[in-house]
Amino acid sequence: MGSGQPIKLAERRVFSDSFKPLYNEGMGLVERAAEYLDGPGRTEAKKLSRLAATLYAAESMRLTTRLMQIASWLLLQRAANSGEMTRDQVASEKSKVRLDTASAPDHAIGWNELPEAFMHLVHSSLSLQNLVRLMDEEIYGRDAAALGPPPARRSNPVSDQISLLNTAFARG
Repeated sequence: MGSGQPIKLAERRVFSDSFKPLYNEGMGLVERAAEYLDGPGRTEAKKLSRLAATLYAAESMRLTTRLMQIASWLLLQRAANSGEMTRDQVASEKSKVRLDTASAPDHAIGWNELPEAFMHLVHSSLSLQNLVRLMDEEIYGRDAAALGPPPARRSNPVSDQISLLNTAFARG
């Protein structure tokens, strides 16, 4: 019989061959976002109103930050999976990785003007971040309650302030 310990499915996924599709998905999203932001995204951003362009710039930085954090986590898990690092080493290094990069709320001024392709990247990154965050919590025992609500749409004081400033200056 077993040890009486529950099987951690996320741990089994990360430390097996079934990790490769998750890794490829994450790295593929990083690549698609970079290609978009350096190419069509630049063109589309120039067509936005001043308010939407400000939101686009802020959300682009959040997207990039979120994806770099996800990529860091995936690279650490791959190193552990391949035997390059022990699980303890990964646990120590991953303390530097943040899986809580928020996004502006859907009701932010200019949100509905943002390009569809860009919004797809933002939503995909938030979904992947949530999946990775849940897996991280299951594998490493991170206390979800200590981190607060899932990051997808929680209130962000900086974003809220930018929205207020945009509203104030748009009227003038």
